[in-house]
Amino acid sequence: MDLPIIYHEDYVAPLPPGHRFPMAKFGMLYQMLIADGVADRSQFHAPELPPQEWIELVHDRHYVQAYCNGTLDAKAIRRIGLPWSRALANRTFIAVAGTVLTAKLALEYGLACNTAGGTHHAFPGFGSGFCIFNDLAIASRVLQQLGLVRQVLIIDLDVHQGDGTAVIFQDDQSVFTFSMHCQVNFPGTKQKSDLDVHLSEGIEDDEYLQTLAKYLPDLLSDVKPDLVLYDAGVDPHQADKLGKLALTDTGLFRREMQVLSTCCSGGYPVACVIGGGYSDDMNGLVYRHSLLHRAASQTYRHYKL
Repeated sequence: MDLPIIYHEDYVAPLPPGHRFPMAKFGMLYQMLIADGVADRSQFHAPELPPQEWIELVHDRHYVQAYCNGTLDAKAIRRIGLPWSRALANRTFIAVAGTVLTAKLALEYGLACNTAGGTHHAFPGFGSGFCIFNDLAIASRVLQQLGLVRQVLIIDLDVHQGDGTAVIFQDDQSVFTFSMHCQVNFPGTKQKSDLDVHLSEGIEDDEYLQTLAKYLPDLLSDVKPDLVLYDAGVDPHQADKLGKLALTDTGLFRREMQVLSTCCSGGYPVACVIGGGYSDDMNGLVYRHSLLHRAASQTYRHYKL
């Protein structure tokens, strides 16, 4: 079997004209992977709507119910940054299920990629920063509940700290949270991950990758995870509107190869999500997201997974 990739047509939900969240990128990523020969349609798996009980393994029931019913107050909606709609609510559930499916396939095949996911700013009782439900946390909890994993490592390389994820697992030794992010960026108030690496503004490829190499191998050998969840946000890129770091396309690709090869060579299954990325140049942004899948395809073949 080739590299498993997860996509659902509902990953693209309509937003009001001019909204700054690039929802169209998810469908464009699917099309680019096929057009460029990175993946064949047979490699794609479509998730099904998950039971609400999965969401409530992480999130407060009242918050989940209010979001599903469209009864969150205006302040809560502003904090999320996305206008409520039935289509977006459906899309949110589907995307969470996509990350759960990615994690299950990673356990089966050693490596799998979602074409969405990485909603790491969602806290147990509220959403924030374009994140409604925390798919990384929910996937961890679902797989633990099913008895498929005991120890999980979350590697979060989005340019913004995974603050919601840090809070969800702050007293839980079964999920280790590692966030390497720009210090002078959203969120203004940082939370405490199990390991936080704060990067200075403007860091370029080599310094970034050397910093990552200083932590990642020891982290894997210390945690010994049954599963790695990798948030491969591309907002550290020099052209990202919300980034403040200075990685190039080449630097991002090297990062993906570094993370995936380090994990796979050690026998650690990796489930990947695409995380954040923000640009007016949609084609450039989608290409940057595709670097994860290009690197994963190479790694999958190299290690004969």
